[in-house]
Amino acid sequence: MKMYAMLLSLPLLLAACGNDETIDNDPATVPTEVLAPLTKTTARLALQVGTDKACYAPGQTVTFTASGDLPAGVRVRYRHGSDIVADEPLSSTTWTWTAPATDFTGYMVDLYTRDGSDAETLYATIGVDVSSDWARFPRYGFVATYDDTKTPVVIAGELAWLNRCHINGLQFYDWQYKHHWPLGGDDGGLFDVYKDIANRNVYTRVVKDYITQCHGLGMKAMFYNLCYGVLKDAAADGVSSKWHLFKDNNHANMDKLSLASSWKSDIWLVNPADRDWQAYLAGRNDEVYKALDFDGFHIDQVGDRGDVYDYYGGKVNLGNGFASFIKAMKTRHPGKRLVMNAVSNFGSKSIVGTGDVDFMYSELWGHEDRFSDLLTLLKNNRAYAGSPSMGQVYAAYMNYNHKGDRFNTSGVLLTDAVMFALGASHLELGDHMLCHEYFPNNQMKMTDQLRSALVSYYDFLTAYQNLLREGGTELVADLASGQAGVTVNAWPPKLGSVTTYAKTVGGKQVVSLLNFVRANSLSWRDMDGTQPEPETFVNVPLRLKAPGAKKVWVASPDSLGGAPQELTFRQQGDYVVFTLPSLKYWTMVVVE
Repeated sequence: MKMYAMLLSLPLLLAACGNDETIDNDPATVPTEVLAPLTKTTARLALQVGTDKACYAPGQTVTFTASGDLPAGVRVRYRHGSDIVADEPLSSTTWTWTAPATDFTGYMVDLYTRDGSDAETLYATIGVDVSSDWARFPRYGFVATYDDTKTPVVIAGELAWLNRCHINGLQFYDWQYKHHWPLGGDDGGLFDVYKDIANRNVYTRVVKDYITQCHGLGMKAMFYNLCYGVLKDAAADGVSSKWHLFKDNNHANMDKLSLASSWKSDIWLVNPADRDWQAYLAGRNDEVYKALDFDGFHIDQVGDRGDVYDYYGGKVNLGNGFASFIKAMKTRHPGKRLVMNAVSNFGSKSIVGTGDVDFMYSELWGHEDRFSDLLTLLKNNRAYAGSPSMGQVYAAYMNYNHKGDRFNTSGVLLTDAVMFALGASHLELGDHMLCHEYFPNNQMKMTDQLRSALVSYYDFLTAYQNLLREGGTELVADLASGQAGVTVNAWPPKLGSVTTYAKTVGGKQVVSLLNFVRANSLSWRDMDGTQPEPETFVNVPLRLKAPGAKKVWVASPDSLGGAPQELTFRQQGDYVVFTLPSLKYWTMVVVE
């Protein structure tokens, strides 16, 4: 939805997909002995580690900084999946690593010690993304306030947090002077301060500082604007009434979004396919790119408008109009990046079909509120794009009706677990955590527990991006539990069970176990903030069909800071039997 007003309801266009096959969950059929991991590992995550950038090009120098005192004998280990890339002693809290030459690769880095019995203690973990282009594995954030409280120090603090979560691109929401005249100024110079649509102060120096600092961290800076919005003074600024959208076929009733009287203006909608409008806004964007070092344009819409017409009475196909608009923007600025919002996935086929957007960005609402919808939309968008691994970002607002002032940690983490396991990312982190379609709304805060957990979740998404986000072939995992109370079902999720989402990637079987045993809803929105914290299951005997397994390992953002654990297992015919060390929200099992 456009971030100012709720949309007309939109029927769900895509049927839920999934396998939902019955598998043998009789504990009596699964061996119940506990098989220990190959290495006894204990987490004592007392150190905090950061990197100097959110992502790196191959061969670039990665600089790490750890806070706290290093334990005697500590080592640093770099792993891709469970394979060790490098392992060396560590003697300083600041050190460097040359990113390997392979592009588009995630790594997990951990600090550890090993005792005489080969037991390990982990002290810190962090993910590293070696990717030359953010579009492959987008982790999108935002900024929404540009007033005089945003000093360089404040901005640096905000971006340090986003950098720690490996956010590699920022949407600059409502930074613009006017929708039809986005730059705060003209050829005569930039304004020091101007009013946005809500009559909030925007300081040009703040916008510039955000851009400069995010570039220093390897992040993209994308300016936000509607593809078809103009304010009440648009005619005086050269916008023709013949470019507008109308609710009737005799151009008597212009389409618009009505906003609060305290705001600068309502927003009138023009035809995104109108060539004169495209040329007009592209010219205004020339001014933006000349004055400010933005990397591209985050294009917004407001969803399905029902029947709308152009000035001459012709019915407008907005999806086709979006595609035409994207093509015009790319032609005008071929070196700049484009991302476009599909509200309730409206127009998504036309948007990704252009081949000119960096990834798919879908703003989800009540008609896409089930966990199962997340996979349906992802698969359909990839089919529209003709790419099994096209990046997907969901703008999805948690705890929307919650009356408290803190996010429900359990609801957020379960939703992130599902999105990440499916291969998508979640637009939620910025100069605050996002709870509303109007991005400056910051009425809810993160708890310390949630803030800490999100670091692990984004480390996990980054470190294992090749297994999570590079497509693969879906399969139904033939997996059974030997622990009473832990029943397993294949996707889609069911209350009271552990749901699996499985696929093969590069010859590996990757099975995500998602814990819905105590969940009270199958809606990712957790509208009222009531999703309960799940029970943590430990030492769960499992049997998985995996002929010829050579290695079994697990990793979880909820355990050991996301570090992988190789497991002992027994091959029984076509099946492997092993013990899952733990499952809280999400544990990933990998069989090689």
